[in-house]
Amino acid sequence: MAVKIRLARRGRKKAPRYDIVVADAKAPRDGRFIEKVGTYNPTTHPATVVLKADRALDWLMKGAEPTDTARTLLSHEGVMFRKHLQVGVNKGAITQDQADEKYEAWRQQKDTQIQGKSDGIAEKKAAETQVRMAAETKKKEDRAQAIIKKNTPPAAPAPVAAPADEETNVPEAVTEQAAPIAEEVPETAAEPAATEPTATAEVIETVVEAPVAEVPAVEETVVQETVAEAPAAEPVAAPEAPAAKAPEAETSEETTTEEKPA
Repeated sequence: MAVKIRLARRGRKKAPRYDIVVADAKAPRDGRFIEKVGTYNPTTHPATVVLKADRALDWLMKGAEPTDTARTLLSHEGVMFRKHLQVGVNKGAITQDQADEKYEAWRQQKDTQIQGKSDGIAEKKAAETQVRMAAETKKKEDRAQAIIKKNTPPAAPAPVAAPADEETNVPEAVTEQAAPIAEEVPETAAEPAATEPTATAEVIETVVEAPVAEVPAVEETVVQETVAEAPAAEPVAAPEAPAAKAPEAETSEETTTEEKPA
């Protein structure tokens, strides 16, 4: 009966795990097996291999043939190298002690490589995490600054100060222009004060010297006609009579004044 060392799939969908088994070559992949010698998990980084090295070496020395994937795993764990050394011991090429020393040296070197690879992966992962955290922190700070800027009202613009040269030149120009104006203003202001009384006096004289006799004469005739025509029985005519008598007195006085010079 041909015996093989191969992998039997376990685990759920999209999360495979494998058992390293010794089974008949004609048995199904996930069917019956003779012995389970280890497990293999490819989803971790690096992959995890748990192997019973002594039992796998014993089956190899009995003639079990590993598949390609199983051979890679056994070589990674040093089982294939131990088989090579054991064949040399069986042929008498080397002693068992020499084979054990060579295997221990190889094992230490392999462990150092695996540890270095694991440390490199961990450092790379930590660096990526730090970069991601820094990016997230910067993003939060930018968002906070944007919120503060949005809620802060805009500052009023500062007043623009005039240059020093302009400030010194402006008073000189103003004083130069103000001097002649101050000299001219009193002269022009004094002239109307002297002329205004004469103008008003002339106007008053002309008003007084106006033909007064003509206006009262017209008023007297109009008043006499209105008094004569007004009915005595109407209540409205009574208040108008006193108003008409006042011009009669004035006209009598005026006529007397006019008759005297004649």
